[in-house]
Amino acid sequence: MKATDMLNKVKEVIGIELSEETQEIKLAQATLENGTIIEAEEFAEGKEVFIVTEDEKVALPVGDYKLEDGQELIIEEEGIIKSIGEATEEAPAEEEVEAEEVVEAAEEEMAYATKEDLAEVKSMIDEIKAMIDKKDELSVEKTVEEIVEEVKEELSEVEKVNHNPEASDSKTLNLYSQNRGTSTIDRVLQKISNIKK
Repeated sequence: MKATDMLNKVKEVIGIELSEETQEIKLAQATLENGTIIEAEEFAEGKEVFIVTEDEKVALPVGDYKLEDGQELIIEEEGIIKSIGEATEEAPAEEEVEAEEVVEAAEEEMAYATKEDLAEVKSMIDEIKAMIDKKDELSVEKTVEEIVEEVKEELSEVEKVNHNPEASDSKTLNLYSQNRGTSTIDRVLQKISNIKK
């Protein structure tokens, strides 16, 4: 018996049991909308998913991804599929709906003004300006008169002060340590100050 025949016989006997264990796992591939190729054993919840690169496989980061076939892939833990299914159209947020309603209400309230409306508004503004001018004039006159009266009252209450420049306070000068004995340093400084140049 030749060696190749023997080897084939061994493969037949052992190969059935080993083929299940050593069989390579074929991974399913999918493409994201942006063209990135991802790979998983099976695209189902709880399965691992990787980005296929030239050198290695990288775990798919956390996020929501759309596949080319329109399905949405949600990853909440890096490299683990949380859910996969048809892409759902998100309802607009409540704030956006409220903002749209406010804009629509403002547009309904906003109507084009006619010349008559503008003339009426202008006359009302002129009346208000005239009233403000009259009030300002009266208030200015009153305030000036009030200020003059207050100043007169304050001046009448103030006592008159006469200035006497000749009367001055005599300041006493306190010289300390005048009667103490001279030390060596005092004598040296005194000799230095007496040097004539």
